[in-house]
Amino acid sequence: MKPSTTYIVITAGTFIALAAIFLLFPRSRYSELEKRDLAEFPEFDPSRLKGAEYTSALSTWFSDTEPFRDRFMAASMTVRDKLRYSFRSDEETVTFRSTDTPAMADLHGAGSMGDPDEEAVDNPLADGTSKIGASGIIIVGKAPNARALSAFGGKSSGGVSFAEAVNEYASSLPGVKVYAMVVPLASEFYLPNSAKGRSNPQLPMIQNIYSHLGGNARGVDAHKALNAHLDEDIYLRTDHHWAPLGAYYGARAFASTAGVPFPDLSSYEERTVKNFVGTMYGYSKDIAVKQSPEDFVYYLPKGINYTTEYRDYTLNKDYQVVAESRPAKGPFFYHYKDGSGGAYSTFMGGDKRLTKVTTGTHNGRRLVVVKDSYGNAVPGYLFHSFEEIHVVDFRYFTHNMKRYVADNRITDLLFCVNVFNAYSSSVAGKIKKLLTQGDNNFAAPTPVAPADSGAGARPTVSSSSPTHPAPAETPAKSEPQPAETPAELATPQQAEPQQAPAEPIADPAE
Repeated sequence: MKPSTTYIVITAGTFIALAAIFLLFPRSRYSELEKRDLAEFPEFDPSRLKGAEYTSALSTWFSDTEPFRDRFMAASMTVRDKLRYSFRSDEETVTFRSTDTPAMADLHGAGSMGDPDEEAVDNPLADGTSKIGASGIIIVGKAPNARALSAFGGKSSGGVSFAEAVNEYASSLPGVKVYAMVVPLASEFYLPNSAKGRSNPQLPMIQNIYSHLGGNARGVDAHKALNAHLDEDIYLRTDHHWAPLGAYYGARAFASTAGVPFPDLSSYEERTVKNFVGTMYGYSKDIAVKQSPEDFVYYLPKGINYTTEYRDYTLNKDYQVVAESRPAKGPFFYHYKDGSGGAYSTFMGGDKRLTKVTTGTHNGRRLVVVKDSYGNAVPGYLFHSFEEIHVVDFRYFTHNMKRYVADNRITDLLFCVNVFNAYSSSVAGKIKKLLTQGDNNFAAPTPVAPADSGAGARPTVSSSSPTHPAPAETPAKSEPQPAETPAELATPQQAEPQQAPAEPIADPAE
């Protein structure tokens, strides 16, 4: 066979094989790699034919839902990684990933969404062809120990809006002790010297926030608490969250500031999920992260009885809350199987619920934690410190905060957010709004997406009680939402992949 004929046969065979895959095999519906729902088949409407709107949507669906999408993307990453050549083998490998997608731009929060008090890092990469922005990803090292880091582009003078929001809580809630704990990103501690210029220091901004706190508001120095344990696994290498061990040291710093008891780590039972690969694989699209699984280690409190009660949220297609279930008991901790990428949802099953924990501690102290998902790992360490703990995610809370605090006789209120959300003026606005909004602040009824309970698997606590209907006459104002809204964003998170369900760990009192 002539070379030209061989080439034609191979090309034609490849084309036919790919065409068969794209046309005959089941189409993908969710990308675990990208942590997002893929495009849905567009509903036909003759009016959309004008201007090619419908055909464009159809084309997007076809290309976005290709069969075996994640496998093809992973194979592509592997090839690119093999072709990459290192000229400086004597130094630690550092890779900069361009982040021009909405998903990555909003990884930790609204810190790169154009708020007026923000400034992006704008440093060219070595080849001068692209730039790294405020939410850029830096890959340090190689598999099997690669670490993915988020760059921070905030100015040292930022975060004043957040401090003002905290101060407003302190002045609006007389008799309640108010605290703010701003959690730094892993890039604050683990950037190699060769990458220092790619991310701004976070401590000056955190200190600026605390310096603007007044009255009854106090800052909790999580930065100092974490800095003392850098040789321990206080941050996850493959996920944008801190590790449960880091949250332990943060919770200890808060307990010390609040003047409440706090047991040593030896008072907890250690549990491990092996081969965990978190969110940074999907956002960086770097195969080195996929090939660097780690242990997800968390801790269960011992020697104390507690019960957990949830109100689950139902979300519409824009990830707005349209209904809230009646209270139902459930476990505080869920155990994920080895290899699950959703292990960070061990705590309360995720973000989309209002949580109340009644502990066996009787000291008259009742705490509300207002948080993003960095705060999820903190309450489990405070069962010996407060007799009640209420966990509120500011992205979903539908009640009036003043009334909620009064009705539940709250004595302490902690804000626990990462630096991106603390830097964002839009997040500060959302937090302040909780003080003035009405109860049952639901969005207008629209086709709803069931509220999942966090990343990875979907551990849910079902309730036989019906959800409260959303009042049609009081629609909530809708803000533009990005295409991807991960855990730290000030807007709700996308649905997550259907994996094997997590196993609930029964609360001791149940």
